[in-house]
Amino acid sequence: MNFRDYLHDHIVILDGGMGTLLQAQGLQPGEYPERWNLTHPDAVVAVHKAYYEAGSTIVSTNTFGANSLKFSSDELASIVKAAVANANAAKAQCKDGLPRFVALDIGPTGKLLKPLGDLDFEDAVSVFAQTVRLGVQCGVDAILIETMNDSYETKAALLAAKENSDLPVLVSNAYGEDGKLMTGATPAAMVAMAEGLGADAIGANCSLGPAQLRGVVEELLANASIPVLFKPNAGLPKMDNGNTVFDITPAEFADEVASQLAKGVRLAGGCCGTTPTYIALLSERAATVSPVPLTSKNRTVVSSYSHAVVFSDTPVLIGERINPTGKKRFKQALVEQDMDYILNEGIRQQEKGVHILDVNVGLPDIDEPAMLTRTVCDLQAILDLPLQIDTSDPVAMEAALRRYNGKALINSVNGKKDSMAAIFPLVKKYGGVVVALTLDENGIPETAEGRVAIAQRILDTAASYGIDKRDIVFDTLAMTVSADNRAALATLGALHTIRYTLGCHTSLGVSNVSFGLPCRDAVNSTFFALALQSGLSAAIMNPHSADMMKVYYAYNALKGTDENCAAYIAHAEEFAVTAASAPTVGASAAIDAASELQHAVIKGLQEKAATLTRALLAHTAPLDIVNNDIIPALNVVGDGFEKKTMYLPQLLMSAEAAKSAFEVIKSTMNSDASHANGTVVLATVHGDIHDIGKNIVKLLLENYGFCVVDLGKDVPPEVIVQQAVTLHAPLVGLSALMTTTVPAMEETIRQLRCDAPWCKVVVGGAVLTQDYADRIGADKYAKDAMETVRYAQELLL
Repeated sequence: MNFRDYLHDHIVILDGGMGTLLQAQGLQPGEYPERWNLTHPDAVVAVHKAYYEAGSTIVSTNTFGANSLKFSSDELASIVKAAVANANAAKAQCKDGLPRFVALDIGPTGKLLKPLGDLDFEDAVSVFAQTVRLGVQCGVDAILIETMNDSYETKAALLAAKENSDLPVLVSNAYGEDGKLMTGATPAAMVAMAEGLGADAIGANCSLGPAQLRGVVEELLANASIPVLFKPNAGLPKMDNGNTVFDITPAEFADEVASQLAKGVRLAGGCCGTTPTYIALLSERAATVSPVPLTSKNRTVVSSYSHAVVFSDTPVLIGERINPTGKKRFKQALVEQDMDYILNEGIRQQEKGVHILDVNVGLPDIDEPAMLTRTVCDLQAILDLPLQIDTSDPVAMEAALRRYNGKALINSVNGKKDSMAAIFPLVKKYGGVVVALTLDENGIPETAEGRVAIAQRILDTAASYGIDKRDIVFDTLAMTVSADNRAALATLGALHTIRYTLGCHTSLGVSNVSFGLPCRDAVNSTFFALALQSGLSAAIMNPHSADMMKVYYAYNALKGTDENCAAYIAHAEEFAVTAASAPTVGASAAIDAASELQHAVIKGLQEKAATLTRALLAHTAPLDIVNNDIIPALNVVGDGFEKKTMYLPQLLMSAEAAKSAFEVIKSTMNSDASHANGTVVLATVHGDIHDIGKNIVKLLLENYGFCVVDLGKDVPPEVIVQQAVTLHAPLVGLSALMTTTVPAMEETIRQLRCDAPWCKVVVGGAVLTQDYADRIGADKYAKDAMETVRYAQELLL
C-alpha cells in the first residue's frame, strides 16, 4: 500500500523531535544535525527506530536544513542519500509487519523571499527542487514541507515538490500566538493556497504547544477538504540546570493532541521537545479514535498572502480601475512603467472597501507577461487584497499565476475548446478560482438558456481536468441595453439559473450594461441591484461610484447580511458625496492627517517617497523631514504591527519606503547626524543560519536612526564579543531560530558579561520565551522586531 492510499483511510502517527535527541547523544552547539547522517548514522538510525517502535507510521528524514544554500551540491547529495538510507534501515529493523513509511523532510531556507528579502522566488523553487529530486531518487514515500512561516516560501517548496515528483506532499506551517504566520497568513489563507496547488495534507507544527495551537487547528479543520496535520511542540522551552526542557508532560501532550484527532485531525506527531515517549502515549491514545471521514467544504475561496475571501451570501466587490480600457492616463502609466500611479490605483480602491482587485495591463505596446507579473508582485508587496489576474494571453496568465502569493481569481476562460485547453491546465497546476464566460465558438447566446447550456459544458470539461465546480465562477456577460433592450433580462435569467440550479457562484462586469448611455451610474447601480437579487456573488465595479456603493451597503442591510446595519451606518457619511470624482476618504484617521510623504511611507511606495523627499528638501531642513514625516509614518505602521492590524510585509515595505527617503536625505547630512541614536551590534548565533528575524530588526533600527553593525549568521561568540568591545556598543541583539543553537546564545551572553559588562543584550527568535531569555541572562526578550526598536529607543535615546 502506498502512503497516499493509507492516508485516505487511517490516522497517521508522525514522529517527534530530532535535534534535541541528537544533542543528548553529543551533537554540539553550532554543529549541523544533517551531517550526522554521514558521521553518526547509528545514532540517527536509533532515533528513527525508537519512533517506529513508539508507534510512528511515518518518520521524517534528518534533512530539515538540507539545501543547496547550506551545503555544496556533492555534500547535499551525500547527506540526503544517507538520511534516506538511515530511515530505511530503521524501518527494516522493525519486524512486526506493520505498514511504515519514510518522508523527505524539508524545512525553510532561513531567508525571506523578494520583495521582503533577497531570495528570488524562482531561486527558492530551484533550491527546494534540488532536495526533492534527491529524495525521490532515493525512494522516499512522501514529502513533508514543515515549519514554514511564510506563505510565499511555502508555495515555492510546494511547487518544487509537485513539479519534481508525484509523491504525496504534506504541508505544515509555524503559526504564532496570534494564529497567523510571521508574514500574516491565516490558516484559512494557507488552506486555500495549499489545496489549490494540490497538497495532500495541510497543517501546523512547531512554535507552540498543542493547547496554544488549538484555535489554529480548529480553523484548519473548518476550512480544509484535505487531511489536517498537527505536530506541536512539547509546550514552551525553558532552561533547567543548563538544559533545554519543555513544560508539557508526555501524558498532557498525548491527551491534547488525541482530542484533536477526535475532531478530525488525520496526521499527528510532535515537534521540538517531543521524544519517543510522547509519541508512544499519543499512539496509544490514537488507537481508540476512529478517523473522521474527509468531507468537501464546498467553499469558493480566493486568497492573498494574508487572508481568504469566500464567495458567500455577502457580495464580493472587485475593483475595476487597474485596467487600461477607456483610461488614457492609465495607458500612459503602463507605457512609461509608472508603477506609483498603478499602485496608487490599487491603494485608492482598497481604501474604498473592495475585497479583490482586478489587474489587467493588456496593451499592444508592452510586454504583457513581464508587465503583468511585475504589477502583480508590486501590488502584493504593498496591499494584502487578493487579486483577479485578468488577461487573454495564456503566457501572461501563467507567468503571473506562478508568482502570485495565494490563490488567485483568474479572468478568464470561456466555452471555446481552445480557451479551455489553454486555461484549465493552469488552474489545475497553480490553483485559483476561474471566471468562466458564457460564450463559445458561436458567440454569446441571446437567451439565458443558451448561456446556461455553455456553463454546463464548461463544468463538464473542467471536471475532466480535475477542477471542481466550486472553483468556477460564471460571468453571464452584461451586454449594453442601448443596443438591445432585453439584453439585461437574458443576463439576469442565466445568472439566476447558474446560481440556484447549477449551484455555482457568479460574477459580472456591471458597467458594461450602460455603455453608450448618459448618466451611466444610474443604469449601472440599478442593474447592480437587480443582479444582486438574482444571485450575483461578485461584481467587477468602480468603487468610487457613490451610487454603486450605496446599492451595495443598502442591499446587505436589507438582505440581513449586515448585522445591525453597522457597515451601512459606518459609510452613511460617504453616501452624501454624490460625485464619483470626489476626494477619497482614507482608511484611518492616522492616514487622513498624514502628509503626502507620510502616506507614501505608510503605504510602502518607495519611488514616490524618494520623489517627495527631494521636493521637500527644497524648502525643509533634512532633520525636520525625518522627525515630522518619516518617523511619524514609521510609528503609524509600527503601532499597527504591534496591535496586529498590520503585518510583516506592510512593516517591511514601509521600512523600505522610509529607506528610500533616507537615501535622498543622506546626501545633505553628515554621517554622524544620520546615525545619531547610537550603535547596535546584531548577529545570528553560532550554528544557526536563519537570519530573517535579524535582517528585519536591522532594517527597522536603521530607519529609526541607529547605526547597525550586522555580523551576519552563524557567528561565534568570540566575534560578537570582540565587536562589542571594539565599538563599546551599548546594545547587542542576538537571534536564534533553532533549539539546538540556544546554548550558543547563552555562551555569547556569558562572554559579554565578562568582557563587555556595560553592554545590554536583547534576544529574539522562534524558540525563545521570556522565561528562556531570563534563564540565559538576557536583559530583554523581544517577541518581534518592533519590540527591539522600542527597547533600543528606551535604552539609547
